[in-house]
Amino acid sequence: MELRKSITWDRGTEMAQHARFKTETGVPVYFCDPQSPWQRGTNENTNGLLRQYWPKGADLRHLTDTDCDAVALQLNTRPRKTLEWQTPGQALNKRLVATAV
Repeated sequence: MELRKSITWDRGTEMAQHARFKTETGVPVYFCDPQSPWQRGTNENTNGLLRQYWPKGADLRHLTDTDCDAVALQLNTRPRKTLEWQTPGQALNKRLVATAV
């Protein structure tokens, strides 16, 4: 089952193992042009959703794992227009059931 068609990363040093990732998963890896965050649309959309809870520039050092987990749960159970108004979990389950043998 194909869950990802490709991954588009920025040019951070944390992506140094991109060739290994591509080899081990078979998922094509692409890189954004410098200073072009719109080339990673899902990432930018998620940043916007997170800013509903924590404004840009907010001090995140005081956050606990529980705080982050609570926001993740809210975002992951929110229906998305791009998923035909399903939650991410519903869309994944539908995909898994459709490909089950």
